[in-house]
Amino acid sequence: MNGKMICNTGPLIAFSMIDRIDILRHLFKLIAVPEAVHKEILEGGITNVGLANYRKIKWIKVKTLSSPADPLLETSLDSGEAAVIELARELNANFVLIDERKARKIARTVYGLHVIGSARVLVEAKRRGLLRNVGAALQAMRDGGYWIGDSIVDVTLKKAEEI
Repeated sequence: MNGKMICNTGPLIAFSMIDRIDILRHLFKLIAVPEAVHKEILEGGITNVGLANYRKIKWIKVKTLSSPADPLLETSLDSGEAAVIELARELNANFVLIDERKARKIARTVYGLHVIGSARVLVEAKRRGLLRNVGAALQAMRDGGYWIGDSIVDVTLKKAEEI
C-alpha cells in the first residue's frame, strides 16, 4: 500500500479497539488526519486504551486545510469526512481511509479518490505478516461496537483465506 493516506475518525477508533493502530504506520509512508478528525477524537471522550494513547502518537500528522472544503462536501457529509476528502485532494493522497458508505461513494465517484476501508487494511496487514487472524480482528471491532456489515465481513474473510 505505501504512500500518503488520509484517515477518518472511524478507522482510527476501529484499529484502536483491537489495539493495532500501529498497522497503519507499517502500511503507509504518511498518515495524516485533518484538524476536524483530530478534534472529533479528542472531544469524543477517549475511552479505550488505543485512543487514550492517541495523544502520544507522533507519526499521525494533524494537517490544516489550506482552503475551506467544497460546499458539496459540507452539505453532504459530517465535518470530519468532508475534511478528509478535501485534505486528500490538497495533498494528492494515494489513499483515503473511510468506512462510512456515503462518504466513500462521494470520495470515489465525485472526486476520483482511491478509497479503502478498515477491512481492506486488515487483509493487507495479513498479507504483509502484520496480522495473523483477520476474522478475529473483525470480530473484536464488532464486539467493541464498531459497525461492519455482514457482507463486508464475508468478502474480507474470503480475501484473507486466499493469502
